[in-house]
Amino acid sequence: RVKLQLLYKASIHGFTGAAFHQRCDTRSPTVSVGYNASGYVFGGYTKQPFSQSGQYVHDDQAFLFTLSGKKLLRYPVTGPANAVTMISNNGPHFGEALILVNQSKPVVHSNPGNYYNFTAAEMHGNDLNLTECEVYQVEETTELERPWRTITWELLKRKELMEGIKTFKPTVGSVSQARVLLVGPVGAGKSSFFNSINSVFRGHVTSQAMSGCSSTSLTTQFRTYSVKAGREGKPLPIILCDTMGLEDSKGAGLDIDDISSILKGHLPDCYQFNPSAPLHSDTHGYRKSPGLKDVIHCVAYVIDACKISIMPSKLEEKLDAIRKKVNLMGVPQLVLLTKVDEACPLVKEDVRNVYKSGYIKELMQEVSARLGVPLSCVVPVKNYSEELELDMNTDILLLSAIVQMLRFVDNYFDELSDRLSKVATKEVEFR
Repeated sequence: RVKLQLLYKASIHGFTGAAFHQRCDTRSPTVSVGYNASGYVFGGYTKQPFSQSGQYVHDDQAFLFTLSGKKLLRYPVTGPANAVTMISNNGPHFGEALILVNQSKPVVHSNPGNYYNFTAAEMHGNDLNLTECEVYQVEETTELERPWRTITWELLKRKELMEGIKTFKPTVGSVSQARVLLVGPVGAGKSSFFNSINSVFRGHVTSQAMSGCSSTSLTTQFRTYSVKAGREGKPLPIILCDTMGLEDSKGAGLDIDDISSILKGHLPDCYQFNPSAPLHSDTHGYRKSPGLKDVIHCVAYVIDACKISIMPSKLEEKLDAIRKKVNLMGVPQLVLLTKVDEACPLVKEDVRNVYKSGYIKELMQEVSARLGVPLSCVVPVKNYSEELELDMNTDILLLSAIVQMLRFVDNYFDELSDRLSKVATKEVEFR
Protein backbone atom coordinates (compact mmCIF):
# COMPACT_ATOMS: atom_id res chain seq x y z
CA ARG A 1 0.00 0.00 0.00
CA VAL A 2 1.92 2.97 -1.26
CA LYS A 3 0.95 6.20 -3.00
CA LEU A 4 3.02 7.96 -5.62
CA GLN A 5 3.14 11.74 -5.32
CA LEU A 6 4.22 13.34 -8.59
CA LEU A 7 7.07 15.77 -7.91
CA TYR A 8 8.44 16.48 -11.37
CA LYS A 9 7.03 16.20 -14.88
CA ALA A 10 9.49 17.31 -17.57
CA SER A 11 6.84 18.35 -20.11
CA ILE A 12 5.50 20.83 -17.55
CA HIS A 13 8.55 21.83 -15.50
CA GLY A 14 11.23 21.54 -18.20
CA PHE A 15 13.77 18.97 -19.44
CA THR A 16 16.56 20.46 -17.31
CA GLY A 17 18.65 19.33 -14.38
CA ALA A 18 17.80 22.57 -12.57
CA ALA A 19 14.03 21.99 -12.82
CA PHE A 20 14.44 18.39 -11.67
CA HIS A 21 16.60 19.29 -8.65
CA GLN A 22 14.39 22.23 -7.68
CA ARG A 23 11.41 19.91 -7.24
CA CYS A 24 13.05 16.65 -6.18
CA ASP A 25 16.09 17.37 -4.01
CA THR A 26 15.80 16.10 -0.40
CA ARG A 27 12.70 14.03 -1.29
CA SER A 28 12.87 10.25 -0.84
CA PRO A 29 12.31 7.48 -1.62
CA THR A 30 11.52 8.10 -5.29
CA VAL A 31 10.64 6.33 -8.51
CA SER A 32 11.94 7.98 -11.70
CA VAL A 33 10.25 7.11 -14.98
CA GLY A 34 11.27 7.74 -18.58
CA TYR A 35 9.05 7.36 -21.65
CA ASN A 36 10.10 7.16 -25.31
CA ALA A 37 8.28 7.17 -28.63
CA SER A 38 8.99 3.46 -29.08
CA GLY A 39 6.57 2.69 -26.24
CA TYR A 40 9.09 1.82 -23.54
CA VAL A 41 8.48 2.86 -19.93
CA PHE A 42 11.63 2.53 -17.81
CA GLY A 43 13.51 4.06 -14.92
CA GLY A 44 14.76 3.44 -11.41
CA TYR A 45 14.03 3.47 -7.68
CA THR A 46 16.20 4.81 -4.87
CA LYS A 47 15.59 5.30 -1.17
CA GLN A 48 18.23 8.05 -1.11
CA PRO A 49 17.29 11.75 -1.50
CA PHE A 50 18.64 13.54 -4.55
CA SER A 51 21.10 16.44 -4.20
CA GLN A 52 23.73 18.28 -6.29
CA SER A 53 26.81 17.19 -4.32
CA GLY A 54 28.58 15.57 -7.27
CA GLN A 55 29.11 12.43 -5.15
CA TYR A 56 28.11 8.77 -5.48
CA VAL A 57 25.57 7.63 -2.89
CA HIS A 58 25.24 4.15 -1.36
CA ASP A 59 21.86 2.40 -1.73
CA ASP A 60 21.55 -1.39 -1.45
CA GLN A 61 17.82 -1.23 -2.28
CA ALA A 62 18.11 0.68 -5.56
CA PHE A 63 16.99 -0.98 -8.79
CA LEU A 64 16.24 -0.19 -12.42
CA PHE A 65 13.16 -1.44 -14.23
CA THR A 66 11.44 -1.55 -17.59
CA LEU A 67 7.82 -2.20 -18.52
CA SER A 68 7.06 -3.99 -21.75
CA GLY A 69 3.34 -4.56 -22.11
CA LYS A 70 2.27 -6.24 -18.87
CA LYS A 71 5.75 -7.63 -18.26
CA LEU A 72 7.91 -5.94 -15.60
CA LEU A 73 11.68 -6.54 -15.62
CA ARG A 74 13.69 -5.51 -12.57
CA TYR A 75 17.45 -5.02 -12.36
CA PRO A 76 18.80 -4.81 -8.76
CA VAL A 77 21.87 -2.70 -8.08
CA THR A 78 25.14 -4.67 -8.30
CA GLY A 79 27.37 -1.87 -6.98
CA PRO A 80 25.49 -0.41 -3.98
CA ALA A 81 28.27 2.07 -3.16
CA ASN A 82 27.72 3.74 -6.56
CA ALA A 83 23.98 3.27 -6.86
CA VAL A 84 23.06 6.93 -7.41
CA THR A 85 25.07 9.94 -8.58
CA MET A 86 24.24 13.53 -7.62
CA ILE A 87 24.92 15.75 -10.64
CA SER A 88 23.40 19.24 -10.95
CA ASN A 89 23.06 19.32 -14.76
CA ASN A 90 21.32 15.94 -15.03
CA GLY A 91 17.99 14.47 -14.06
CA PRO A 92 17.74 11.11 -12.22
CA HIS A 93 21.24 9.60 -12.37
CA PHE A 94 21.69 5.92 -11.55
CA GLY A 95 25.39 5.13 -11.14
CA GLU A 96 26.55 5.91 -14.71
CA ALA A 97 24.28 3.10 -15.95
CA LEU A 98 21.14 5.14 -16.67
CA ILE A 99 20.63 8.90 -16.73
CA LEU A 100 17.29 10.51 -17.54
CA VAL A 101 17.37 14.09 -18.88
CA ASN A 102 21.10 13.84 -19.58
CA GLN A 103 22.94 17.17 -19.78
CA SER A 104 19.59 19.02 -19.48
CA LYS A 105 18.29 17.53 -22.70
CA PRO A 106 15.32 15.18 -23.37
CA VAL A 107 17.66 12.23 -23.89
CA VAL A 108 18.86 9.15 -22.03
CA HIS A 109 22.43 8.13 -21.22
CA SER A 110 22.62 4.33 -21.19
CA ASN A 111 25.65 2.28 -20.15
CA PRO A 112 24.71 -1.30 -19.09
CA GLY A 113 26.97 -3.14 -16.68
CA ASN A 114 28.04 -0.12 -14.64
CA TYR A 115 26.54 -1.09 -11.26
CA TYR A 116 23.34 -2.42 -12.92
CA ASN A 117 23.13 -5.36 -15.33
CA PHE A 118 20.63 -4.94 -18.18
CA THR A 119 20.56 -4.90 -21.97
CA ALA A 120 19.82 -1.66 -23.83
CA ALA A 121 17.40 -3.34 -26.24
CA GLU A 122 15.42 -4.75 -23.33
CA MET A 123 15.49 -1.56 -21.26
CA HIS A 124 14.48 1.08 -23.86
CA GLY A 125 14.72 -0.51 -27.30
CA ASN A 126 17.84 1.59 -28.06
CA ASP A 127 15.59 4.65 -28.35
CA LEU A 128 17.42 7.29 -26.30
CA ASN A 129 15.04 10.19 -26.97
CA LEU A 130 12.64 10.99 -24.14
CA THR A 131 9.05 12.05 -24.73
CA GLU A 132 8.48 12.44 -20.97
CA CYS A 133 10.24 12.06 -17.64
CA GLU A 134 8.50 11.89 -14.27
CA VAL A 135 9.69 11.56 -10.68
CA TYR A 136 7.37 10.35 -7.93
CA GLN A 137 7.90 10.33 -4.19
CA VAL A 138 6.91 6.96 -2.71
CA GLU A 139 4.91 7.17 0.50
CA GLU A 140 3.02 4.62 2.54
CA THR A 141 -0.71 5.28 2.65
CA THR A 142 -1.94 5.92 6.17
CA GLU A 143 -5.35 4.73 7.25
CA LEU A 144 -6.77 6.87 10.03
CA GLU A 145 -8.26 5.10 13.06
CA ARG A 146 -11.61 6.76 12.50
CA PRO A 147 -13.11 8.82 9.66
CA TRP A 148 -12.54 12.57 10.08
CA ARG A 149 -15.91 13.28 8.47
CA THR A 150 -19.07 11.34 9.31
CA ILE A 151 -20.92 9.73 6.44
CA THR A 152 -23.47 6.89 6.44
CA TRP A 153 -22.89 4.18 3.84
CA GLU A 154 -26.33 2.58 3.68
CA LEU A 155 -29.03 2.11 1.05
CA LEU A 156 -31.48 4.06 3.22
CA LYS A 157 -29.05 7.02 3.22
CA ARG A 158 -28.84 6.90 -0.59
CA LYS A 159 -32.63 7.01 -0.79
CA GLU A 160 -32.79 9.86 1.76
CA LEU A 161 -30.26 11.93 -0.21
CA MET A 162 -32.08 11.39 -3.50
CA GLU A 163 -35.41 12.34 -1.96
CA GLY A 164 -33.92 15.48 -0.39
CA ILE A 165 -32.60 16.59 -3.79
CA LYS A 166 -35.90 15.87 -5.56
CA THR A 167 -37.94 17.89 -3.06
CA PHE A 168 -35.55 20.85 -2.77
CA LYS A 169 -37.13 24.24 -3.49
CA PRO A 170 -35.21 27.52 -3.73
CA THR A 171 -36.46 30.03 -1.15
CA VAL A 172 -37.21 32.56 -3.90
CA GLY A 173 -40.49 31.90 -5.68
CA SER A 174 -39.30 33.18 -9.08
CA VAL A 175 -36.57 30.50 -9.21
CA SER A 176 -37.57 26.86 -9.71
CA GLN A 177 -34.08 25.45 -10.44
CA ALA A 178 -30.78 26.35 -8.80
CA ARG A 179 -27.96 27.00 -11.28
CA VAL A 180 -24.53 25.63 -10.36
CA LEU A 181 -21.53 26.51 -12.53
CA LEU A 182 -18.79 23.89 -12.94
CA VAL A 183 -15.33 25.40 -13.50
CA GLY A 184 -12.02 23.58 -13.75
CA PRO A 185 -8.97 22.57 -15.78
CA VAL A 186 -9.20 20.42 -18.90
CA GLY A 187 -9.80 16.77 -17.99
CA ALA A 188 -10.68 17.40 -14.34
CA GLY A 189 -14.09 15.74 -14.75
CA LYS A 190 -16.73 18.49 -15.11
CA SER A 191 -18.75 16.73 -17.81
CA SER A 192 -18.15 13.38 -16.13
CA PHE A 193 -19.63 14.75 -12.90
CA PHE A 194 -22.87 15.65 -14.66
CA ASN A 195 -22.93 12.24 -16.37
CA SER A 196 -22.40 10.55 -13.00
CA ILE A 197 -25.24 12.46 -11.30
CA ASN A 198 -27.47 11.76 -14.28
CA SER A 199 -26.56 8.07 -13.99
CA VAL A 200 -27.58 7.93 -10.32
CA PHE A 201 -31.06 9.28 -11.05
CA ARG A 202 -31.48 7.25 -14.25
CA GLY A 203 -30.64 4.05 -12.39
CA HIS A 204 -27.85 3.02 -14.75
CA VAL A 205 -24.55 4.39 -16.06
CA THR A 206 -25.18 6.85 -18.88
CA SER A 207 -23.23 9.49 -20.81
CA GLN A 208 -25.06 12.55 -22.09
CA ALA A 209 -22.33 15.19 -21.86
CA MET A 210 -19.21 14.66 -23.94
CA SER A 211 -16.35 13.50 -21.72
CA GLY A 212 -13.08 11.64 -22.05
CA CYS A 213 -9.31 12.14 -22.20
CA SER A 214 -7.89 14.99 -24.25
CA SER A 215 -5.16 17.62 -23.93
CA THR A 216 -7.70 20.30 -24.90
CA SER A 217 -11.25 20.82 -23.71
CA LEU A 218 -13.85 18.45 -25.16
CA THR A 219 -16.51 20.92 -24.03
CA THR A 220 -16.45 23.85 -26.46
CA GLN A 221 -19.93 25.22 -25.73
CA PHE A 222 -21.67 26.62 -22.67
CA ARG A 223 -24.13 23.89 -21.74
CA THR A 224 -26.88 23.84 -19.15
CA TYR A 225 -27.85 20.34 -18.08
CA SER A 226 -31.05 19.55 -16.24
CA VAL A 227 -31.18 16.13 -14.55
CA LYS A 228 -34.42 14.16 -14.60
CA ALA A 229 -35.63 11.97 -11.74
CA GLY A 230 -35.75 8.82 -13.86
CA ARG A 231 -36.32 8.32 -17.57
CA GLU A 232 -39.83 9.81 -17.54
CA GLY A 233 -39.41 11.80 -14.33
CA LYS A 234 -39.61 15.50 -13.67
CA PRO A 235 -36.50 17.69 -13.89
CA LEU A 236 -34.64 18.05 -10.60
CA PRO A 237 -34.47 21.50 -8.99
CA ILE A 238 -30.84 21.94 -10.06
CA ILE A 239 -29.16 22.83 -13.35
CA LEU A 240 -25.47 22.02 -13.82
CA CYS A 241 -23.76 24.52 -16.13
CA ASP A 242 -20.74 23.09 -17.95
CA THR A 243 -17.98 25.29 -19.34
CA MET A 244 -14.94 24.96 -21.53
CA GLY A 245 -11.93 23.70 -19.57
CA LEU A 246 -9.33 26.09 -18.17
CA GLU A 247 -5.84 25.98 -19.68
CA ASP A 248 -2.64 27.55 -18.37
CA SER A 249 -1.61 29.18 -21.66
CA LYS A 250 -2.94 32.56 -22.74
CA GLY A 251 -5.61 32.55 -25.46
CA ALA A 252 -6.50 28.90 -24.79
CA GLY A 253 -9.37 27.36 -22.89
CA LEU A 254 -12.10 29.34 -21.14
CA ASP A 255 -11.64 33.13 -21.22
CA ILE A 256 -11.85 34.63 -17.72
CA ASP A 257 -13.99 37.51 -19.01
CA ASP A 258 -16.62 34.97 -20.09
CA ILE A 259 -16.94 33.94 -16.43
CA SER A 260 -18.50 37.30 -15.56
CA SER A 261 -21.04 36.93 -18.37
CA ILE A 262 -21.92 33.44 -17.19
CA LEU A 263 -22.27 34.52 -13.55
CA LYS A 264 -24.58 37.39 -14.54
CA GLY A 265 -26.76 35.11 -16.68
CA HIS A 266 -25.95 36.66 -20.07
CA LEU A 267 -24.73 33.50 -21.81
CA PRO A 268 -27.27 31.52 -23.86
CA ASP A 269 -27.26 27.72 -23.80
CA CYS A 270 -25.03 26.19 -26.50
CA TYR A 271 -22.95 29.38 -26.81
CA GLN A 272 -19.76 28.50 -28.70
CA PHE A 273 -16.73 29.61 -26.68
CA ASN A 274 -13.99 31.57 -28.43
CA PRO A 275 -10.77 31.43 -26.36
CA SER A 276 -9.32 34.47 -28.16
CA ALA A 277 -12.37 36.72 -27.73
CA PRO A 278 -14.90 36.90 -24.87
CA LEU A 279 -18.66 37.23 -25.32
CA HIS A 280 -20.03 40.59 -26.55
CA SER A 281 -23.49 42.04 -26.01
CA ASP A 282 -24.21 41.92 -29.75
CA THR A 283 -23.63 38.14 -29.89
CA HIS A 284 -26.65 36.17 -31.10
CA GLY A 285 -28.67 34.93 -28.14
CA TYR A 286 -27.03 37.29 -25.64
CA ARG A 287 -29.42 37.68 -22.71
CA LYS A 288 -29.47 41.44 -22.10
CA SER A 289 -31.82 41.50 -19.12
CA PRO A 290 -31.28 38.24 -17.20
CA GLY A 291 -33.55 37.47 -14.27
CA LEU A 292 -32.67 35.88 -10.93
CA LYS A 293 -33.44 32.45 -12.43
CA ASP A 294 -30.72 33.00 -15.10
CA VAL A 295 -27.78 33.95 -12.88
CA ILE A 296 -25.40 31.50 -11.21
CA HIS A 297 -26.29 30.65 -7.61
CA CYS A 298 -23.23 28.54 -6.73
CA VAL A 299 -19.81 27.86 -8.29
CA ALA A 300 -18.11 24.45 -8.02
CA TYR A 301 -14.42 24.20 -8.92
CA VAL A 302 -13.69 20.73 -10.28
CA ILE A 303 -10.09 19.69 -9.47
CA ASP A 304 -8.31 16.42 -10.31
CA ALA A 305 -6.85 14.98 -7.08
CA CYS A 306 -3.96 13.43 -9.03
CA LYS A 307 -2.76 16.76 -10.45
CA ILE A 308 -2.88 19.17 -7.52
CA SER A 309 0.85 18.93 -6.82
CA ILE A 310 1.77 19.82 -10.43
CA MET A 311 -0.87 22.48 -11.10
CA PRO A 312 0.90 25.07 -13.31
CA SER A 313 1.28 28.48 -11.65
CA LYS A 314 -0.52 30.24 -14.54
CA LEU A 315 -3.51 27.94 -14.12
CA GLU A 316 -3.52 28.64 -10.39
CA GLU A 317 -3.46 32.36 -11.19
CA LYS A 318 -6.49 31.94 -13.48
CA LEU A 319 -8.40 30.12 -10.77
CA ASP A 320 -7.49 32.84 -8.28
CA ALA A 321 -8.73 35.55 -10.69
CA ILE A 322 -12.00 33.67 -11.16
CA ARG A 323 -12.43 33.19 -7.41
CA LYS A 324 -12.04 36.95 -6.86
CA LYS A 325 -14.70 37.68 -9.51
CA VAL A 326 -17.06 35.18 -7.88
CA ASN A 327 -16.39 36.66 -4.43
CA LEU A 328 -17.24 40.15 -5.64
CA MET A 329 -20.60 38.90 -6.88
CA GLY A 330 -21.39 37.19 -3.58
CA VAL A 331 -21.75 33.72 -5.09
CA PRO A 332 -20.86 30.82 -2.73
CA GLN A 333 -18.07 28.48 -3.86
CA LEU A 334 -17.02 24.91 -3.20
CA VAL A 335 -14.49 22.46 -4.61
CA LEU A 336 -15.23 19.03 -6.06
CA LEU A 337 -12.08 16.92 -5.67
CA THR A 338 -12.39 14.25 -8.38
CA LYS A 339 -10.54 10.98 -9.09
CA VAL A 340 -9.87 10.30 -5.40
CA ASP A 341 -9.83 6.58 -6.20
CA GLU A 342 -6.96 7.09 -8.66
CA ALA A 343 -5.05 9.21 -6.16
CA CYS A 344 -5.20 6.78 -3.23
CA PRO A 345 -5.07 2.96 -3.25
CA LEU A 346 -7.10 2.80 -0.02
CA VAL A 347 -9.99 4.55 -1.74
CA LYS A 348 -9.55 2.43 -4.87
CA GLU A 349 -10.00 -0.65 -2.68
CA ASP A 350 -13.12 0.80 -1.08
CA VAL A 351 -14.59 4.26 -1.66
CA ARG A 352 -15.80 4.19 1.95
CA ASN A 353 -12.17 4.80 2.97
CA VAL A 354 -12.27 8.31 1.50
CA TYR A 355 -12.46 9.97 4.94
CA LYS A 356 -10.11 7.42 6.51
CA SER A 357 -7.31 8.15 4.05
CA GLY A 358 -4.67 10.46 5.49
CA TYR A 359 -3.45 11.17 1.96
CA ILE A 360 -6.86 12.33 0.69
CA LYS A 361 -7.15 14.60 3.71
CA GLU A 362 -3.72 16.08 2.86
CA LEU A 363 -4.82 16.66 -0.76
CA MET A 364 -8.02 18.34 0.42
CA GLN A 365 -6.00 20.60 2.72
CA GLU A 366 -3.64 21.45 -0.15
CA VAL A 367 -6.43 22.35 -2.58
CA SER A 368 -8.09 24.37 0.19
CA ALA A 369 -4.90 26.41 0.63
CA ARG A 370 -4.23 26.80 -3.10
CA LEU A 371 -7.73 27.94 -4.01
CA GLY A 372 -8.32 29.95 -0.87
CA VAL A 373 -11.47 28.19 0.27
CA PRO A 374 -12.17 26.65 3.71
CA LEU A 375 -11.62 22.91 4.08
CA SER A 376 -15.34 22.57 4.82
CA CYS A 377 -15.97 23.69 1.21
CA VAL A 378 -13.91 20.84 -0.29
CA VAL A 379 -15.92 17.72 -1.21
CA PRO A 380 -14.32 14.52 -2.60
CA VAL A 381 -16.14 12.59 -5.34
CA LYS A 382 -15.60 9.63 -7.61
CA ASN A 383 -17.15 9.92 -11.05
CA TYR A 384 -18.31 6.94 -13.09
CA SER A 385 -15.72 6.42 -15.84
CA GLU A 386 -15.14 2.74 -16.57
CA GLU A 387 -18.03 1.09 -14.70
CA LEU A 388 -21.11 -0.38 -16.37
CA GLU A 389 -23.15 -0.70 -13.18
CA LEU A 390 -23.89 1.72 -10.35
CA ASP A 391 -22.28 1.38 -6.93
CA MET A 392 -24.18 2.46 -3.80
CA ASN A 393 -21.16 3.99 -2.05
CA THR A 394 -20.10 5.97 -5.14
CA ASP A 395 -23.70 7.21 -5.43
CA ILE A 396 -23.73 8.39 -1.80
CA LEU A 397 -20.52 10.37 -2.31
CA LEU A 398 -21.92 12.00 -5.48
CA LEU A 399 -25.31 12.75 -3.94
CA SER A 400 -23.66 14.24 -0.85
CA ALA A 401 -21.86 16.69 -3.15
CA ILE A 402 -25.16 17.79 -4.72
CA VAL A 403 -26.74 18.25 -1.28
CA GLN A 404 -23.81 20.46 -0.29
CA MET A 405 -24.31 22.54 -3.45
CA LEU A 406 -27.99 23.03 -2.63
CA ARG A 407 -27.09 24.14 0.89
CA PHE A 408 -24.79 26.74 -0.63
CA VAL A 409 -27.59 27.83 -2.98
CA ASP A 410 -29.75 28.41 0.11
CA ASN A 411 -26.91 30.55 1.49
CA TYR A 412 -26.94 32.61 -1.72
CA PHE A 413 -30.67 33.35 -1.49
CA ASP A 414 -30.46 34.02 2.26
CA GLU A 415 -27.69 36.56 1.65
CA LEU A 416 -29.67 38.10 -1.22
CA SER A 417 -32.75 38.38 0.98
CA ASP A 418 -30.72 40.06 3.73
CA ARG A 419 -29.31 42.61 1.27
CA LEU A 420 -32.74 43.43 -0.15
CA SER A 421 -34.14 43.76 3.36
CA LYS A 422 -31.41 46.23 4.32
CA VAL A 423 -32.01 48.27 1.15
CA ALA A 424 -35.76 48.39 1.89
CA THR A 425 -35.08 49.48 5.47
CA LYS A 426 -32.78 52.30 4.30
CA GLU A 427 -35.43 53.49 1.80
CA VAL A 428 -38.04 53.63 4.57
CA GLU A 429 -35.62 55.55 6.81
CA PHE A 430 -34.83 57.97 3.97
CA ARG A 431 -38.51 58.69 3.39
